[in-house]
Amino acid sequence: MTEATHFAASTPHIEIVSVSGPELITYADELAALLVETVDGGASVGFLAPLDRGAAAAWWRGRAAAVDAGDQRVWIVRDGERVAGTIGLNLTSLPNARHRAEVTKVMVRPSMRGRGLGRSLLAVAEGAAAEAGLTLLVLDTETGSPAERLYRSAGWTECGSIPDYAGDPAGTLKPTTIYYKVIGTAGHSTSCR
Repeated sequence: MTEATHFAASTPHIEIVSVSGPELITYADELAALLVETVDGGASVGFLAPLDRGAAAAWWRGRAAAVDAGDQRVWIVRDGERVAGTIGLNLTSLPNARHRAEVTKVMVRPSMRGRGLGRSLLAVAEGAAAEAGLTLLVLDTETGSPAERLYRSAGWTECGSIPDYAGDPAGTLKPTTIYYKVIGTAGHSTSCR
């Protein structure tokens, strides 16, 4: 693990770390538990309930090659040895899109929410993106979800909503809201059309 962000002295055992492909495989079972708990809690993160933990672990292991190839970055929040949260950053190799990335799978265990971990995960991903020379980040989230408050309060701009974009964990189609954040200023418009 190449980088770690530590929290205040009151929670010295909590840190955010970037993981490599092999480390992602090592953490796959813990990440699977987080994913299952998130889906069971009703969050729309791409999976239907009930989500099998083995299938969730296989999904995480399947991301390792993209991480090793540099197409994806993954950070985890460690609370001791337990995974308490995660965030991903999907990069693109398309020549006309190398300035941007998509933020994905922002998850924090329900028992750890309200401590600023989601905001800290966003800050780490945004900082890493800026260091890599990226200037624009995008994400989507279920319209009306609690995640929208987090993104707005972290300075993300709502761009619009798409009806019936994805199924929630019960399979009911829900709208999604697209957000963006400019992390550089050179030559970028700051509004949606």
